[in-house]
Amino acid sequence: MNKLTRAEMFRRLQSENPEPKTELEYNSTFELLIAVILSAQATDVGVNKATRPLFAVADTPEKMAALGVDGLKHYIKTIGLFNTKAENVIKTCKALVAEHNGEVPAQREALEALPGVGRKTANVVLNTAFRQVAMAVDTHIFRVSNRTGLARGKNVLEVERNLLKFVPKEYLLDAHHWLILHGRYVCVARKPKCGSCMIEDLCDYKDKTED
Repeated sequence: MNKLTRAEMFRRLQSENPEPKTELEYNSTFELLIAVILSAQATDVGVNKATRPLFAVADTPEKMAALGVDGLKHYIKTIGLFNTKAENVIKTCKALVAEHNGEVPAQREALEALPGVGRKTANVVLNTAFRQVAMAVDTHIFRVSNRTGLARGKNVLEVERNLLKFVPKEYLLDAHHWLILHGRYVCVARKPKCGSCMIEDLCDYKDKTED
């Protein structure tokens, strides 16, 4: 895929969705951080169902830390890997209070030092909350990038680096959201909906479907 094709691809995605947003529900940077931690190997729909009652009682690191691991498990037990996530979230809340005055840091190194926060989670928070250029490559973005020929890579880090290199600068800030939504609803895993895809003619995928 060449430079002009990439630009046209994002022009179309932007025209359909000028202000793309995450589907995770949150009212603060702290809530976003917790939701993203919980979303690993879970759906946004499932996370939102759990966090609505959780955030109603614990919307700050102090309040959530006060729940304790067992108290938090009560709210997130429907989410995959909830035992490990509960422990990490409580540790992260305590670290935010002790090391960052209860605020979520806007630096990658500080974010990745928090329990349960890896590169992808840090990228989501940096991009969504702090509006920094960052590319959080999940399974959807990895698939879309390789399948379309937008930015191929053998692993998520390689795809991340190629996306940052190849996505036109004017679209970089919101590219993560456009790609994840496209992968979630159109360029799906088993049978992509090529027939209803607005960028089908720009895509390098050879086994296109008619759906």
